[in-house]
Amino acid sequence: MLILQILLIMQSIWETESLDLCLLPYGCISTGNRIGMIEIVKDATTIANIQQSVVGSTGAFKDEILHQWLRDKCVGEDKFQQAVERFLYSCGGYCVATYVLGIGDRHNDNIMITESGNLFHIDFGHILGNYKSFMGISKEWVPFVLTPDFLYVMGTSGKKSSPHFQKFQDVCVKAYLALRHHTNLLIILFSMMLMTGMPQLTSKEDIEYIREALTVGRCEDEAQRHLLDQIEICREKGWMVQINWFVHLVLGIKQGVEKRST
Repeated sequence: MLILQILLIMQSIWETESLDLCLLPYGCISTGNRIGMIEIVKDATTIANIQQSVVGSTGAFKDEILHQWLRDKCVGEDKFQQAVERFLYSCGGYCVATYVLGIGDRHNDNIMITESGNLFHIDFGHILGNYKSFMGISKEWVPFVLTPDFLYVMGTSGKKSSPHFQKFQDVCVKAYLALRHHTNLLIILFSMMLMTGMPQLTSKEDIEYIREALTVGRCEDEAQRHLLDQIEICREKGWMVQINWFVHLVLGIKQGVEKRST
């Protein structure tokens, strides 16, 4: 609930800058300890389902699958181009938001997309840089999720760029700089939640993550360069995320088989 509410605040900040990043902060209400209700987002599915439905677990390595799925759902070139535009903006919004909030455990089962191209994230159990680890090694290999299949939707492959990708970069920079103008607001909101007992939000050190992510103390040009560098890191290490997603799909299939056999 906290992260969804922060996403709503981020959305309002961006709207003041004339930015519509097509976020989908779905409804979520807690009704008790580990009990609540979550809004269903219609006509949406996970990236994992899309990848797996075509060629199974190896779909994690097929850059064109997401692009083709979107084209199949959007009959007509105009509708498809509108979906690509919506994908571009929503992907940019969630890249910036998840980076600033230090949201981890990002895999293909907690990133979803609607049939109209709206990308959105779910399941926010790891925040403010409190990432999962295995034998002391962090499972987070990239600053945020920008995989080869996402880039393929934007018309980009490998080191090549496209007009859509350049627009994506511009959108991310504008969104990031807008949040920097409201750093104090974000920090105050998280500070007010310190005493709630959330395991991911226990001390001022946790909140310090936001200051570092927003490069407080640097000039705007340095901040812009910093974010663009993070985008390049994601492009260079996208294959590592694909391996992680492949493993996630394999384990998901194995667990599904085991359940059916019992």
